[in-house]
Amino acid sequence: MISYNEALDLIYNEIGKINLGTEEIDLTESLGRVIVEDVLADVDLPPFDNSAMDGYAIKYSGVRNRNIIGEISAGNYKEFTVGDNDAVGITTGSKIPEGADSVIPIEDVKVENNILLINDNAVFKRGINVRPKGSDLFKDNVTVCKYTKINPSVVATLASCGKEKVKVFEKLKAGILVTGDELIPITEIPSGDKIRASNNYGLQSAFQSINQEPIDYGFLNDDRNIIKEKVKSILSLDIDIFVTTGGVSVGKYDFMKEVFEEAGVTKIFWKVNIKPGMPFYFGVYETINKHILVFGLPGNPVSTLVNFYIFIEPVIRKLMKQRAKDIYTATLQNGIKKNDGKKHFSRGIIVSGIDGWEVTAHSSQSSGNYFELGNANCLIITDEEKQNPKKGDLVKCILI
Repeated sequence: MISYNEALDLIYNEIGKINLGTEEIDLTESLGRVIVEDVLADVDLPPFDNSAMDGYAIKYSGVRNRNIIGEISAGNYKEFTVGDNDAVGITTGSKIPEGADSVIPIEDVKVENNILLINDNAVFKRGINVRPKGSDLFKDNVTVCKYTKINPSVVATLASCGKEKVKVFEKLKAGILVTGDELIPITEIPSGDKIRASNNYGLQSAFQSINQEPIDYGFLNDDRNIIKEKVKSILSLDIDIFVTTGGVSVGKYDFMKEVFEEAGVTKIFWKVNIKPGMPFYFGVYETINKHILVFGLPGNPVSTLVNFYIFIEPVIRKLMKQRAKDIYTATLQNGIKKNDGKKHFSRGIIVSGIDGWEVTAHSSQSSGNYFELGNANCLIITDEEKQNPKKGDLVKCILI
């Protein structure tokens, strides 16, 4: 059995061998994707001197009373030549008229009979409230850097550069297969010893949450021959990652490790010194044209998603040139029972308190308790050597 860090390093080594493609997509479809080229400004930003607020454009001088000679609104520029004794009404974002170099806010003036009276206490200096041409970015300078993850503000920036199309990493295709005799469709009411097959839904949404493409191959009962043929079939398809749940422990029907081997998968490791999710399997299916990462996850619902959060998501982020998730240091609000030498990932709720981050561990850490996972917003990390963290201890947390 290997440590968590050893396991993660081995997966990092293999995911780097995936040939990650690129594609050009519409800007409107780009949210959450990772851009793969530096984007240059095609114009100066802003493209002209403009007003930072509603007010009056003036040519700076000591004159405080001026004639209002006109008005300019955003997108409706009018030609004026502003002299020492003139003022032009102007709205936020409007182009500064010829001769003007400053804008006096509307709240700092009075207007009487088309005469502008600048208040005695108004801040009054050259260049005030004017955003110069190119003050945000000059033409041909980088406006969005390569490997930036696209969020709404990045979308707006790209739009301002005229980027109707953007070049991004392709989504990884992740095949998902769930196994277990106990499973029934979610449309059926469980009876006897049956439960609804929820792992495929959880994993689909997990991959979608990090902007990858899940492909659901449904669930199968524990028939070795049927599962083996299904596994072989899926490995022949156009996928980058193959994830299964169930059948990786040491029970009578836990034959997924052998099925993988018979299907041509090379085992990298099995079992990691963690809780939950210890019987985690990782291997690689490789041919001339394929390099598929194979993850065999435990069937317990919590273990399945925790394994995703702590193994699969981090390595995909690395492949996509994204930094690792932030780790928060928080004050534990209750004790956690831990008396073994494993690295624990406990579900909890982290909030911002008066003196910093505070986290409360859930009362139940059962690997079958989906309800508690659904109500958690973080995983509390307890290292192998630490025993029974108590209230008041500082702990590390990752958001989920």
